[in-house]
Amino acid sequence: MIQDIAPRTFSNAYKTKRPETTSYALYFNGHSVLVGKDSPTLRFPRFEELTGIREEIYQEAIYLFAIDDECFYLVNHLPEEQPEFEMKDTGIFRTSNPRHLAFAGITAYSLYKWYDNHRYCSHCGNRLVHHDKERMLYCEKCNNTEYPKIMPAVIIAVTNGNKILLSKYANREYTRYALLAGFTEIGESIEETVKREVMEEVGLHVKNLRYYKSQPWSFSDTLLMGFFAEVEGDDSITLDREELALAEWFERENIPVSESDISLTSEMIEYFRNHQE
Repeated sequence: MIQDIAPRTFSNAYKTKRPETTSYALYFNGHSVLVGKDSPTLRFPRFEELTGIREEIYQEAIYLFAIDDECFYLVNHLPEEQPEFEMKDTGIFRTSNPRHLAFAGITAYSLYKWYDNHRYCSHCGNRLVHHDKERMLYCEKCNNTEYPKIMPAVIIAVTNGNKILLSKYANREYTRYALLAGFTEIGESIEETVKREVMEEVGLHVKNLRYYKSQPWSFSDTLLMGFFAEVEGDDSITLDREELALAEWFERENIPVSESDISLTSEMIEYFRNHQE
């Protein structure tokens, strides 16, 4: 999965420290990120590689996290001309290598969106300021606090003996097969989310829920929790066509080959393909 970057170590402990000239400077604008031109691999600029920057860039840079001894910072303003770099769509993080930089890029993008969407207090409209001890924004006028947004969601592999249920989303750019998924609603447990989403999307009852593992999925600011669940009773599918274009049962030996290994969905499908119980 995209966060599996061992033997490298990701450290997200918040710090207030000035960037070094060799620190990474991540710059976003909307859905675009500044990366190296014509580079065969993903390359982010270091501060010393940026053209025309002033002292203020170092002072205003926001510490994000570290991978091993490399520190990553968010910069919000840069001179337009950066001869060695260009803006590219953040979708490149799905397919780029090295993996640890792709993970750094999408994690930084999630934080960029949070900072960009929380400039002002949602309660009184006052300008929010950065806390010096933790990754938190707060209002000096009304004491309202804001923390990075993380939305819990489930990925569900519904099985029926030697078969697994695969689906395709409706009206989305992503057209490959996937597992069922959904966000947890207020007042329900993760297990209740699994049962509700399966019933809503394909009209099936499930039993014997087994937790698999989790994944931070910063493409949608989500913490995914993966479950295997067995169908209970009739396995006839009643499709929610607003959510899904199709859903069908696949025998283990006929499961389509995944084109990516960055997601929890892909790993769970491959786990089912290769593990008979």
